[in-house]
Amino acid sequence: MAWRGLHLTQPSRLSLADDQVVVCQNDGEVRLALEDVAWIVIDSPRTSLTASLIAACMNFGVAVIFTDATHTPSGIALPFHRHHRQADVAIKQVSASAPLKKRLWQSLVRAKIENQAAALEAVNASGGHTLREMAKRVGSGDPSNIEAQAARYYWGQLWKDFRRQDDGDRRNKLLNYGYAVVRSGVARALVASGLLPALGLKHASVSNAFNLADDVVEPFRPFIDVLAWRRVGHGAPSRDELSVEDRRTMAGCLMGETSLGGETLTLLTASERTAESLVRAIEGRSPAILLLPRLNSTRSTS
Repeated sequence: MAWRGLHLTQPSRLSLADDQVVVCQNDGEVRLALEDVAWIVIDSPRTSLTASLIAACMNFGVAVIFTDATHTPSGIALPFHRHHRQADVAIKQVSASAPLKKRLWQSLVRAKIENQAAALEAVNASGGHTLREMAKRVGSGDPSNIEAQAARYYWGQLWKDFRRQDDGDRRNKLLNYGYAVVRSGVARALVASGLLPALGLKHASVSNAFNLADDVVEPFRPFIDVLAWRRVGHGAPSRDELSVEDRRTMAGCLMGETSLGGETLTLLTASERTAESLVRAIEGRSPAILLLPRLNSTRSTS
């Protein structure tokens, strides 16, 4: 089972040898078994990959994430669907009723808001109780848009004078980097479970190939928020670019821990368990089957 990620910030030459990814840099060579690798972040413009390696990554289910000139993740390569019940799972996903999809979205939104409450507590901010009360009011399909109301309150508690729309703020750069990586992990897990990532529960953009990933990633986002907060603390608006250490920290977000189904797991494993449980929830027509990550609200000592 894949359990590690690879983040490349220096000029590298990547190739394939004996089902291993071979990373050649100026200071030497490293080899990693592809069966152990879940994701690779290509965070240097002077990195080359062989076609045989890319094909092998697809065969092993490795998500390959590419960044742009600003070192922000901008694209992902995923394998075509290789699940042994691909057609069966896809048919059931397409046939899922509107009421079931609304109740699944309700579960996702509630879990997200509850994790936002735990995130505030984890960084010694107030407001957790208010968010938990808001989570209780989320109805099927979230018709009152409690998710947006909770988000406005949450960001104001996490950081003062913070605007999520300000892409130049270092805090948003950290968040966007981490969100892109965890979204890629979720997309990878959905594909591995036989689900079609373009067909969402709530998200339904005709130009988005990852609508379902954007649904399922919601409860995972607060984990990224805590990780970003621990890079900047209470912080203030900053136009600084992300350092290599910033990017390395956010690229490793899938190795963070969560509670799911009574177990302590990495976010990578949790994304796989969540995707598998989503298939069972669709087949059983019951949102109660869906397993979602839970953020530990242990207070920060930072």
